[in-house]
Amino acid sequence: MKNLKKVTKQQLFLPIFCLFLVLLVNLFKDPSFFGISINNGVLYGRIIDVLNRGSEIAILAVGQTLVVAVSAGTDISVGSVMSLAACGTCMVLAGFGVNTTSTIQVPLIIGILFGVALGGLCGAFNGALVAKLKIQPMVATLILYTAARAIGLLFCNNQITYIRYEPYKYLGNFLPGCPIPTPIFVTIAVIIVVMLFLKKTALGTYIQSVGINSRAAKIAGLNSDMICFMCYLICGICAGMAGMVASSRIYCADSNNIGLNYELDAILAVALGGNSLGGGRFNMTGSIIGAYTIQAITTTLLAMGVSTDQAPVVKAIIVILIVVVQSPVFKSWLGKRQAKRLALSKEAA
Repeated sequence: MKNLKKVTKQQLFLPIFCLFLVLLVNLFKDPSFFGISINNGVLYGRIIDVLNRGSEIAILAVGQTLVVAVSAGTDISVGSVMSLAACGTCMVLAGFGVNTTSTIQVPLIIGILFGVALGGLCGAFNGALVAKLKIQPMVATLILYTAARAIGLLFCNNQITYIRYEPYKYLGNFLPGCPIPTPIFVTIAVIIVVMLFLKKTALGTYIQSVGINSRAAKIAGLNSDMICFMCYLICGICAGMAGMVASSRIYCADSNNIGLNYELDAILAVALGGNSLGGGRFNMTGSIIGAYTIQAITTTLLAMGVSTDQAPVVKAIIVILIVVVQSPVFKSWLGKRQAKRLALSKEAA
């Protein structure tokens, strides 16, 4: 009993339990949900689909976790920055004003790096507004939330730019001869790089210190503004990477639809991961589990035949229930009830 209480008090218990619960519903609904098959040399299955389709949200959740931890605010521009990065890459590869091309104007790596750098530039812009000008994070990031897609449309000359160059499709689909979707590898790479950066340097501790009390951290000798700026920069780079994956999936730059509402999923992933939206301590693993929980819910609803119009409503109800269960107020209420029951049982004895 004591061991069970110890396990349930762990920060990752509820995120893992919620994911397990969603997967369990699928198991009862359709036992073939966990089935994996190989077709034309590539892996197929709903679990593979969850890992594959949840890649962009997981990458965004990595950056969003740092932003929430350091500034007690959210970056609501990441979906639009994804779109801008995708449009910038396709414009550079195809040439301005070109609608469809099967040949590229610059090496592919240059185009991809340009998109990621564009995401980083957007992150730096947001970071400067929040860290230097002390603008509220939601207000500061609202600028690019509104403007980034419009800038992306200007890059693509108000049209969808298609890149029919075969290697460009590899990033969002499959590498030749590899049965595992490439976005899974990209997500793993992003997570490993950021986690190593946080673990091997003192940045992780600094982020938590600034998030808990920025003024105290500054008195202790930390450059709070620079740490905050770096978190927004990393978040922008993550959004740029997610934009590359999303664009490569459909081999084009669709400014209106790439990353649409992904900022909400990224914020929810952080919350579902058991992280406080008030800043301070954070758990990156929890956010990543939260990202895949959201994708598992989406996949479940589609598998159950829920229409794409109705799915967001059902998804919102499920997410509200999960967030309420993880809230400190609900946990405190449960704790008081348990204490009351224990007291009554002692009196009865």
